[in-house]
Amino acid sequence: MYVRIIRLCLMEKGIDHELVPIDIFAPGGPPAGYLERHPFGRIPAFAHEGFALYETGAIARYIDEAFDGPALQPSDAKLRARCNQLISIADNYAYPELVWGVYVERVSKPGRGVPTDTDRLAAALAKSRKCLAAISGLMGDGPWLVGEQPTLADLYMAPMFDYFLMAPEGAEIIRQHANLGGWWARMASRPSMEATKPL
Repeated sequence: MYVRIIRLCLMEKGIDHELVPIDIFAPGGPPAGYLERHPFGRIPAFAHEGFALYETGAIARYIDEAFDGPALQPSDAKLRARCNQLISIADNYAYPELVWGVYVERVSKPGRGVPTDTDRLAAALAKSRKCLAAISGLMGDGPWLVGEQPTLADLYMAPMFDYFLMAPEGAEIIRQHANLGGWWARMASRPSMEATKPL
């Protein structure tokens, strides 16, 4: 999920990069060498010309600011604040509910033969409805979540929506928000989304 966000940033900026897969769930945890790059054992970690960085928000902003290519953060202070607000919503509300609460319970667990926690799913669906309503309200009528061009907010939300919309309930909830439905159609058709689609 968060590795995909960084890959989307790199691709939208037109930056060649090397992806080094790390299995943080391997028996015994991630490789010891990786813990030197990310002491908390999470992904992603990033390096550029000897500069090492972890935490998705820091990496994404660095990529946007350190490389040429289309700007992924608005220059206007209010729009930039809105972009950061939506990123925070993605991290704190969308990811736990849309992905862990709905996708994992409704799609991933049954696919592995594990029963759905119906109470957890019901609670996550209620919170997901609230989350999409908030995002829809902040987006307004623009083509992208913040204005006329894709920003980091779009690149954060898109991988989460991709999983959420695999659940029939997710597809039903987004239909209640025409602006988000249009946004998703535009976002899902971008070459970066296709190139980073999980296997």
